[in-house]
Parts: sequence; structure tokens; C-alpha cells
Amino acid sequence: MVVRETCADIWNVLHPIVMAKPQKEDWLEIAEHFYKSCNFPNCLGAIDGKHIRIKKPAGSGSQFFNYKKYFSLVLLAVCDSNYRFRYIDVGSYGSSSDSAVLGHSAFGRMLLNNELDLPPPQTLPGTTSPPMPFVFVGDEAFALMEHLMRPYSSRGLSIARRVFNYRLTRARQVVECSFGILVNKWRFLHTPIHLQLDTAIAAVKAACVLHNFVRERDGFNFEDSLSHCLENTHPCGVRGSTHSAAVREHLTAFFMSPQGALPWQLEAI
Repeated sequence: MVVRETCADIWNVLHPIVMAKPQKEDWLEIAEHFYKSCNFPNCLGAIDGKHIRIKKPAGSGSQFFNYKKYFSLVLLAVCDSNYRFRYIDVGSYGSSSDSAVLGHSAFGRMLLNNELDLPPPQTLPGTTSPPMPFVFVGDEAFALMEHLMRPYSSRGLSIARRVFNYRLTRARQVVECSFGILVNKWRFLHTPIHLQLDTAIAAVKAACVLHNFVRERDGFNFEDSLSHCLENTHPCGVRGSTHSAAVREHLTAFFMSPQGALPWQLEAI
């Protein structure tokens, strides 16, 4: 009871301070930092899901049993380029896919309903092309959406599409690094959490806001991000709309243009 109440208080006090809902001006600042550090324009965050090992909750059947053959709950997170969590969702079944977790999360609903106060579309750097929407980046487990980019399928890709996948991966890695920093700082995440389900959820949420609290005050040691032991959630095949595919194609063309190309990107693919 002490652990549960303390973790809940940590979350309630720190959440509005270090993980407050970004406003339009905050999103623009996040996008500017993403472009400077990851060379991905109009990017508002990297999104990913991670399995956190738990003991089997009583009466849960196989709901928390994941494809890696252990019991887990899913931590879904959206991170900025400074390795801070902007949104988290904790507690979904380990058997759920990233796309399903996103669809049932508060963030996913706000994204679909245009309730995130995102900036209006903006032209890509150095171009006069039509304005492009701001986007989040994720892996192949997510559906392609107007405001969520995922990689192309890995089969028979052109050079331009391979470059897009490389550029997206560079931006998406910040969320993987954020998870690495989290588990290396808060060591209880290295092993299965032997707590009741609601207490385990409270502990993970507390660790996430403490992560942001420490990040803003102590800075970042790159070595902390080089390894993490939480597993990726299971990818699944999902399709996007025609409009979202057009946004991805436009970004692909930008990454091959003189305005958007990186000197080393062809060697990197």
C-alpha cells in the first residue's frame, strides 16, 4: 500500500510539471529540435511500445501473455529529441499490438480526433512546396496516418524509399534510447515486477515522470542509452490512407532533393 500510494503521489505531483500536454508553441519547439538533431522535418515525436515483465495477474488468463512467451504489460510512449516522455500509456495487455494499444490510448484518440493542438501544415525547410502536416514517427507496427509516419515495407525498395526508411529510423531511435535510459536508471524494470497489477502500473508511471524530472535537471549521459532490455512489442501488418501515403512520398522526395539530402545517407543504406 505504501509503494502504491507513494508512486501515485509522485505521478500526481510531477505529471503536470514534467509531462504536461504540449501546446502549439511547444510542438513547434519540439519539431525544431528534432530537425536539428535527427534531420527529420516537421517531426513532433517518436512513438513506440515496450513490454514490461510482470507476474501473471490473477484471473487474467492469457491476456498479458505476449508473443515472446512471458507475461507483460505495454508501456506506450511518445518522446521528444531530448529523450523526454511527452505522453505515456501504461497497462495494456501484453498480447496487444502497438497499433491496437495506440488506438485505445488517450493519445491515440486525441491524434485521430485532431485534439492535440498540433501546428498547422508547414513547408519543408528550403522549399516552396505545398505545406506538409506535422508528424510523429513509429516503426512498422503502426498504421500509416496523416500525422504518423512508418517505414516502407522492406521488400524490393527503391533507393529513395530505403533512404526514407533510414531517415525515419534515425528519428525513431530517440524513443528506444529513452527506454534505455529509463531502465538503466530505474533498475526494477530489469526484472519481472512482483507487484499487484495496479501497483506495477503506478510504479512504471512514477518512473517515467521521475525520468523526465532527472532529465531536465541532470542532463543526459549518452552511454546510458546504448543498451536496454525491454522488448519491442509485436509488429503487425497495417495499411494507411491514400493521403497519408502521399505525405510519406513527399517526404521521400524531399530526402532525395538538394534541400533535404544528407551527405552520408546513400552510404548508410
